Amino acid sequence: MSHPGERPNLPVSASRIAADIDKLAEITEPGRPWTRRAFSPLHREGRAWLADRFQAAGLETRIDASGNLIGRRAGRLPGSGTLMLGSHSDTVPDGGRFDGIAGVIAALEVARSLADAGIQLDHDLEIVDFLAEEVSIFGVSCIGSRGMAGVRPPEWLGRQAEGMTLAQGLVATGGREAPDPARQDIKAFLELHIEQGPVLETEKRDIGIVSAIAGIARIEIVIEGRADHAGTTPMGARRDALVAASKLVLGIEHLATDLSRQPRHFAATVGEFAMLPNAANVVPSNVRMLVDIRSEQRDDLDRFAAALNDLCISVAEKDHVDVSPRRISDAPAVRMDDGIGGMLANATESLGGSHRQLASGAGHDAAFMARISRAAMIFIPCLGGRSHAPEEFAENDDIAFGAAVLLETVRALDRQISE
Repeated sequence: MSHPGERPNLPVSASRIAADIDKLAEITEPGRPWTRRAFSPLHREGRAWLADRFQAAGLETRIDASGNLIGRRAGRLPGSGTLMLGSHSDTVPDGGRFDGIAGVIAALEVARSLADAGIQLDHDLEIVDFLAEEVSIFGVSCIGSRGMAGVRPPEWLGRQAEGMTLAQGLVATGGREAPDPARQDIKAFLELHIEQGPVLETEKRDIGIVSAIAGIARIEIVIEGRADHAGTTPMGARRDALVAASKLVLGIEHLATDLSRQPRHFAATVGEFAMLPNAANVVPSNVRMLVDIRSEQRDDLDRFAAALNDLCISVAEKDHVDVSPRRISDAPAVRMDDGIGGMLANATESLGGSHRQLASGAGHDAAFMARISRAAMIFIPCLGGRSHAPEEFAENDDIAFGAAVLLETVRALDRQISE
């Protein structure tokens, strides 16, 4: 992978990007790098700092009804539509130095670089920091992008956490309970993000052009056995819910591993697990677990779900327990725009970089923006593929190169849409 630091003629400022990322990352909970969760005072502090940077770049800054921070640079042809770039500044606990931040600052750098070069686009350019892309204290994610796209469930407003409702949290953030109508003016949306995986680093590629954002389904499995004395109940007479659950966990691992061997992205994880009564001298009577499934294609998810159902039936019969699987959420995969993907590839090559296509196993705001506009994403490498961890790291040269790719693609899109 050739680093952009070796390319002296990039049309963006790498030092300006580094300074901004470092400054925003410093706004974190003491002793918990890098933590700035949505709806917290620290998130509002980070937002205030970002708003100042937006304004310093000459952007007209506002917070919309859905709590998204937006900076606007007017285009030469009023009413011709908007090109939007951005990501999110909120973090998971202990792990958000670059996740989201890199995309917001890279987008801001595009606006600054256009101003530095005296370039006015035909279309309005908006830089956005979406509210609560990560799973928030209210247990839901992508609150801001869902709101902008007009698909945030109204019942979410009543969700409660830390003594407030989501509706109250929106107001505290600068938004409103009543959403604006879905945006109709956005002609294209672009998002830069760290890969959160090892492919680009391993293959020494500068840019990943996202082909699709995987669908996410979650299946809750409840296993009901029978509580008995751990010392007196014969081994062959037990209805041990934990033993049955362990067979399901291993079976899920085998099923997912088999599906992951094909070129399409697939992963499944038992991410939540709890048992009752959780006592050393009692045979476990109840286990609840939650399976997180990520699939680039719907057929793969359906095959996995059918095989998992068969596995549940088999384990229930052999271990004399009741096994109840229930799909509690199901978001389909979202394809990114192939035309913009081609422009991103051309921009990468024109700047002397390498690229490859890959699917995103993580969810992103771009998945919801794709409902109301053409949408595309690029990934830049991150160290060891690590993310959502304190060790998350991306080279500033890689971020700067990604910003330059965004800049060249925005200019190409502006010309194409105007033709």
